Amino acid sequence: MIHDFLPITTEDMKRRGWEQPDFVYVIGDAYVDHSSFGPAIISRVLEAHGYKVAIISQPDWKDEKSITTFGEPRLGFLVSAGNMDSMVNHYTVSKKHRKNDAYTPGGVAGKRPDYATVVYCNLIKRTYKNTPIIIGGIEASLRRLGHYDYWSDKMKRSVLMDSGADLLIYGMGELAIVEVADALNAGIAVEDITFVRGTVYKAKDVTSVIENEKGICLPDFDELLQDKMNYAKSFLVQYNNTDFALGRPLIEKYGEKRYVVQNPAQRPLTMMEMDDIYELPYMNNYHPSYEKLGGVPAISEIKFSLTSNRGCYGGCSFCALTFHQGRIVQARSHESLIREAEGMIQQSDFKGYIHDVGGPTAQFRRPACDKQMKHGACAHKQCLFPKPCENLKVDHSDYISLLRKLRKLPGVKKVFVRSGVRYDYVVADKDKTFLKELCKYHVSGQLRVAPEHVTDHVLDLMGKPGSDIYQKFVQQFEKVNKEEHLNQFIVPYLISSHPGSDLDDAIALAESVRDMGYMPEQVQDFYPTPSTISTVMYYTGVDPRNMKKVYVTRNPHEKAMQRALIQYRKPENYNLVKEALLKAGRNDLIGFGPECLIPPRKITEKNQSKNQLKNQSKNQSKNQPKNQPKKRQNQQQNSRNNPRNKARKHLYSYKTLKNS
Repeated sequence: MIHDFLPITTEDMKRRGWEQPDFVYVIGDAYVDHSSFGPAIISRVLEAHGYKVAIISQPDWKDEKSITTFGEPRLGFLVSAGNMDSMVNHYTVSKKHRKNDAYTPGGVAGKRPDYATVVYCNLIKRTYKNTPIIIGGIEASLRRLGHYDYWSDKMKRSVLMDSGADLLIYGMGELAIVEVADALNAGIAVEDITFVRGTVYKAKDVTSVIENEKGICLPDFDELLQDKMNYAKSFLVQYNNTDFALGRPLIEKYGEKRYVVQNPAQRPLTMMEMDDIYELPYMNNYHPSYEKLGGVPAISEIKFSLTSNRGCYGGCSFCALTFHQGRIVQARSHESLIREAEGMIQQSDFKGYIHDVGGPTAQFRRPACDKQMKHGACAHKQCLFPKPCENLKVDHSDYISLLRKLRKLPGVKKVFVRSGVRYDYVVADKDKTFLKELCKYHVSGQLRVAPEHVTDHVLDLMGKPGSDIYQKFVQQFEKVNKEEHLNQFIVPYLISSHPGSDLDDAIALAESVRDMGYMPEQVQDFYPTPSTISTVMYYTGVDPRNMKKVYVTRNPHEKAMQRALIQYRKPENYNLVKEALLKAGRNDLIGFGPECLIPPRKITEKNQSKNQLKNQSKNQSKNQPKNQPKKRQNQQQNSRNNPRNKARKHLYSYKTLKNS
């Protein structure tokens, strides 16, 4: 077997002695042959099973010839939008075009179309009308049934219908893709491949699915269009049928006699299977043809990181992991991870730092409880929310052992943990060894955790633990730092405008930021991405879990106010913060006292931008006489000594300078 990148040109194919590939993989990202990239895993898995895969990366969707590089593949086309949904990749939450794309050579934006999966499939169909098309990746996975699309602000059909593809693989897909490839190779028509777990197919008759497989009929797509509540009800059924053991086939009707059928999820991988997949002969870099374009920025964070697990039972409402990877944690062996780390150490550009060891949640190394691998995850009960289940196995020992082995490897200076750490899981662990070793060996001054909010009713809607659990974690973190004589800080991730959060909740969050003395540099305004509970709340105005009404702000100006409140110290946010405080009747937070968020002053013109303020300041500085009159100097000195201004200075600098 040739250890090289898979073919991207006919010359590459000829060097391998191929006349025709079995599959042509069309992807929306640059071609990066690394196990953190879904297309790399799928293509290498197929290669390991004897199939020939060629890559067409970021084709020109305006040119039909762009997907004819290798001619017609023997078995079919594979299509993926890439490691991100193409719309999330293209647009900010305010629906403005992003300026760069980390998955494109040179970080250049605009190299893939909106709704890339649909566009690529339609492009292929115009040239190869009868060639099977199998779609997958995060975009297809989360749009596999009727779904709310934030960017068009309407319900969209299953991407299987809009794309014209023949089959959809959802989730991680390694088991499903091999079974599909073997079926095609055996001569089974693609329309007859209806038996593979982890797939979605189209059908004209679903009688046998209902009678023999106990399939569940979801509301028809037309019913979803007529009443948002039907979508809320449909989504809850989908959410409760994501498990490999408990999930049943789901049927969604389109028109008179067209159906989309979702088979139950593929089973979790064994540890040996995980090892095998992550030790396939990846090149662990982007294709060398991108070097002259500046490389692919996305490689920088993952090139020297280790994926130790997948799946998450955290159950956050705004996260799509339940829909994509599932709730059952699967892990690689220590030996496999050490072999990969030893390979990293040999690379010329390795500087001694392993950037991360983890996955969706860093410290999850086993299923939540013993029964899950046989009986599945409970459909109507979460493992950690609203409090840890009595059957939850809270144990960091395996992860601790893994980290100890990695940091002892010759050539390794530091092993960081940058994946999300579940602080509620840490609090639930009576043995504090993990927290001590995390602080001592695996944090670079700042530990990022995700409390997301502070008001309990918003946290409930988020599926996050109460604020008291976060406070317990902070206390334990500070205690360990004091005992170990460390000067480290917690950096919280916060979300503004999540369903359930009104101005009062946003102000409570701002007050919490004030009390912690830390102004977040980045704040995530809630982003309604496909197939999350929070997105359903945003669209329908109800929590699909209980159908209770939820406050939702869709007003851009109120969303801007909620966001500005979290970063109330920024001068450019002053107008929005003051407007929000006055609107909420919280004049008590405008003043010079230590409890106040902003000082009293007139609101400037709303269109005055940050740059205008900076330019104004620069001009004032240029016009300022170098040698000020003594009287003016005394006035400034008196101003600095004014008690009210001292309080204001204290407010704006408390712990902030210390943290930085």
